[in-house]
Amino acid sequence: MEDINFVWKQVRVELDKDSYDILIGPGVLTHVSTDLKDIFPASSYFIISDSNVSDILGEDLLNILKSDGLNAHLLSFPAGEASKNMDTVVSLARNMVRKGADRKSMVLALGGGVTGDIAAFLASIYMRGIKCIQLPTSLLAQVDSSVGGKTGVDIPEGKNLLGTFFQPKRVYCDIGTLTSLPRDEFINGMAEVVKYGMIMSKELFNILEKNYLEILNLEPDLICKIVTESCSIKAKVVSQDEREGGLRRILNFGHTIGHSIEAASDYAISHGRAVSIGMVVVSKLALIKGMFSEREFKRLKTLLNNLGLPTCVPSDLDTRTLIELLYHDKKTIAGRINFVLCSEIGRCFVTDEVDVKEVEEAIDSCR
Repeated sequence: MEDINFVWKQVRVELDKDSYDILIGPGVLTHVSTDLKDIFPASSYFIISDSNVSDILGEDLLNILKSDGLNAHLLSFPAGEASKNMDTVVSLARNMVRKGADRKSMVLALGGGVTGDIAAFLASIYMRGIKCIQLPTSLLAQVDSSVGGKTGVDIPEGKNLLGTFFQPKRVYCDIGTLTSLPRDEFINGMAEVVKYGMIMSKELFNILEKNYLEILNLEPDLICKIVTESCSIKAKVVSQDEREGGLRRILNFGHTIGHSIEAASDYAISHGRAVSIGMVVVSKLALIKGMFSEREFKRLKTLLNNLGLPTCVPSDLDTRTLIELLYHDKKTIAGRINFVLCSEIGRCFVTDEVDVKEVEEAIDSCR
């Protein structure tokens, strides 16, 4: 693997015996079959993908694995957040049993964030846990959900309320797959990149501000840079706090409100767009509390607008409904909602010292 660093970027997630690498760059998926044979041998490989990705990349990967003599299978499920539930997990598990999956089998999660969450959750509970590799094909999955080991499915009461921590053996971020993404999906993922700039990297935020047009045009060097920078930040945080006991909570910037917006819209609003709105609301909350400047608040809104991301709470989402959903969030402890707020771009903190009236004011002022 010595040649990787000359062509691809490599980020290490340090977790003692569970440490793993993230490989980033164009064409990294072409190396998967070789790695499976040389580094990750298994009795069988199960590619899990949604109906959109399965017909394109799924079949191609299946054929490559089979042509290299690997015992491989492709299982798919209907694309969309509506499939992110236990029924889908059980259906996939039963298919794996029928195809002979055992404790030495491996799951390959090929697709976006929903696929990664479902497939890794399935791997974590199938026969009490089998190995998993993440092959994220969307920007959102490459910079966020494929890294860190969080898995989960939704129930009617909230998003990701059933899940596990289960680290992959490796993550392959092939930026070439982003060229086949619908533009809306790419923009959706940019919300997570902005998040990393807001919580920990003023430099990344500045890059986004200065180069948003080139990024939206998928300029390869810039895409590789922002994916690598985002993964590096997440790897650093996860390495220090794998199970969200402290520092890792900063990765939820914009997500607490964002999850409520997703649920209140019955998931008609995508995750990235909901997080975009959520970042604006919590930044407004910090502004109301005198912890964040008006100038930097405007910078955030301007960047999100330039990237084509929403900055206003939809008028049809009731404030009280959003507040009620906040109390179902995993980050609510003993009835107190934990918020990630920024004191400035690139610096944040977690607090539960927020009055509900302030949250209501922040939501209503962002309509």
